[in-house]
Amino acid sequence: MKVLKFGGTSVASAENIRNIVSIVEKNIKQGEHLALVFSAMGGVTNKLLEIGRMAAAGNDSYKELLDAIEAKHFALIKSLIPVQSQSNILALTKSGFNDLSDLLRGVSLIREFSKRTSDLTVSFGERLSTRIIAAVLTSSGISADFCDARTLIRTDHHFGMANVDFNVTNANIQEYFENRNAIQCVTGFIGQTEDGITTTLGRGGSDYTASILGAALQASVIEIWTDVDGMMTADPRKVPNAFTIPDISYAEAMELSHFGAKVIYPPSLQPAFTRNIPIKILNTFNPSFEGTLVSRSTPARAFDITGISSIDDIALVDIQGSGMIGVAGVSSRLFTALSQNSISVILISQASSEHSICFAINPEDAQRAQVVLERAFEKEIAAAQIDSISIQKNLSIIAIVGEGMRRSTGISGKLFSVLGKNGVNVVATAQGSSELNISVVISKNDLSKALNAIHGVFFQSETRSLNVFIVGAGLIGSTLLNQIASQAAYLKEERLLEINVIGLSNTRKMLLDTNGISPVTWRDSLEANGVKTSLPAFVQRIQELNLPNSVFVDCTSDKEIVQYYPMLLKSHISIVTPNKVANSGTYADYKLLRESALKYGVKFLYETNVGAGLPIISTIDGLITSGDKFLKIEAILSGTLSYIFNSFGPDLPFADAVRDAKAKGYTEPDPRDDLSGLDVARKILILAREVGVPLEPEAIKIAPLLPDNCLQAPSVDEFFRQLEISDDYFANLLADAAKSDGRLRYIASLENGNASVQLRVVDRQHPFYNLSGSDNIISFTTERYKDTPLVIKGPGAGAEVTATRVFADIISVSSFLE
Repeated sequence: MKVLKFGGTSVASAENIRNIVSIVEKNIKQGEHLALVFSAMGGVTNKLLEIGRMAAAGNDSYKELLDAIEAKHFALIKSLIPVQSQSNILALTKSGFNDLSDLLRGVSLIREFSKRTSDLTVSFGERLSTRIIAAVLTSSGISADFCDARTLIRTDHHFGMANVDFNVTNANIQEYFENRNAIQCVTGFIGQTEDGITTTLGRGGSDYTASILGAALQASVIEIWTDVDGMMTADPRKVPNAFTIPDISYAEAMELSHFGAKVIYPPSLQPAFTRNIPIKILNTFNPSFEGTLVSRSTPARAFDITGISSIDDIALVDIQGSGMIGVAGVSSRLFTALSQNSISVILISQASSEHSICFAINPEDAQRAQVVLERAFEKEIAAAQIDSISIQKNLSIIAIVGEGMRRSTGISGKLFSVLGKNGVNVVATAQGSSELNISVVISKNDLSKALNAIHGVFFQSETRSLNVFIVGAGLIGSTLLNQIASQAAYLKEERLLEINVIGLSNTRKMLLDTNGISPVTWRDSLEANGVKTSLPAFVQRIQELNLPNSVFVDCTSDKEIVQYYPMLLKSHISIVTPNKVANSGTYADYKLLRESALKYGVKFLYETNVGAGLPIISTIDGLITSGDKFLKIEAILSGTLSYIFNSFGPDLPFADAVRDAKAKGYTEPDPRDDLSGLDVARKILILAREVGVPLEPEAIKIAPLLPDNCLQAPSVDEFFRQLEISDDYFANLLADAAKSDGRLRYIASLENGNASVQLRVVDRQHPFYNLSGSDNIISFTTERYKDTPLVIKGPGAGAEVTATRVFADIISVSSFLE
């Protein structure tokens, strides 16, 4: 004997019911003896409750809703059963709706919708759907009978969630099925008291019905047919990378179900558990998939945990006070008071000092719980032995579950580490002595982020993800996107890393999409789906999404963007940027960003602030971390100025060298922005701060490179004219350098706490003498590199090398999050 239960979505449409017929036919061909349990059509139970409340309120609009439900059932009959076979089931269905209409008319007259009346009202959902499906099976040539579970399942009078009398119920079921050959189509969810009053078994009660039948009949298996591919490692609506758990133990399934995994409900497992009957969770819409097998034991797994579950909305009640310490019976009084008032406790956490107890309950019970406990501990509160009882709302519970946790060390550490790295604060925690479950209470706003982060850590065969938000889609930003696209396959296969571009903004439009923006077709997506750029709105939306492993990438030189850095770091979002503005402002701002990154456990990476793709910042950090001391820094930090002074010579006047650099795109539109030395000054300022010298911008001494007539020219064209007029000035500089066999170099230096930027002559022994092209070069003299300075040389500008280093910084964030 097999018991198959089909849920509301499985019976919600004609097409779905045809799937059921196919599943039943396949089992018959395999020689199986079946009993079938059916829920009401999807959404009907909630609609019937709504109709009942409307009728009790005197709102006659309930009749329109009832007519719509009736029409839906009749449409099913006409779609699924041949015309010549419809008359009997149409009459039975019409009779059922007439009885329901009479019941609701009575509710409307007496203006009362009690739990008892509610149970009778919703029972029509299962009675109607099951009778119709039995008729559909019969019309398909399958011998099937309708069975009203009220004749089998005996309960008490606890309406809404009745308790089953198993002695009577098991006897009824065994007697009923003893000599019946036809497939029995049984109504789920409902039972009946000894005196014939209809009751319900609670939400998920159809699963419970199937389990009761299976246990009583010693079924070989109970199959729960639903709309998902079994029990998942997490809720796939919240965690896209969740996957099906092939095998799970009863105990694990009970824990996951208790904490929100609604594929099956905890009470439904108990009868099967008692009789050691396996339960299979299968998908009506993907019947060939193996699903999940729930049994007494499970094979060894590759993962430490089996699954992650959650309850979206709970309230946390906290009772504390010195009068609780060492006093016997406090917990007993507390939970007795809650039990007597039918307030269910989801989770309990108590301090070892016995100074406080906190527990989670449904939010709708919170106010009542406070009143109940204030009354129960009225004397202690008045004597200040117990503080006033506090309630926190807008919280959620996450539970990690698995029998493998007993055999593994470091599970708690891994859980709290990943939550901490993603800025998720744990309000309360609980772990059972069975080591099967660790539960944490967190802010409801952090639920999705926490679930995805935890899933990524504990199921590491799955690809880890970084969620990236890029501001600036110009030369560097667009090059970065091309690199992300070209490396995507490698990163996924070799590094188990996926970079999801979630947000993108340029000066005109911005786009945010949690499904990801393709780094290949981003231009088309931004143009077609983007909205007008608003940086405050862009940042606010990033914070609202609250995704795990988020990285904000600023590929601009915008001065306004940096004001959002502190709030992004505070929201536990890492920042990667080539934008020098944040690090070259006031020292207080520079320090704040570093402290914020440390405080909130995220990364603030800016290797490209100095030297584009050259490893300058990281080299400094490595030397300082290892205990080295910096004595002097000398550097050529402008690719533009490097190119100009490497081109300038007897055969090429200075004005022509600048004009050539501008034509090749090395300079800003106004070359004075480069020749002023301000950009180089910002870079040496950053380096000074990196080695521990707390300089302000005005402390950098800049020796003017250009004569005043060039600096004060009203236009770029006039600037070049004045540059030509000043040719003798530059020729003399070149000649003076040649006299000593030296070369002109625009050098930034830091020594003895002083920083300067100036044009200097270097001799053949200087490491900068042979610099060519637009390369940058930097020389570190330290305690360890005193006799022979450490020199780093290479391209110091260009979109390709800059984007490459930004990309490397993004990837390094993923290493930090492991």
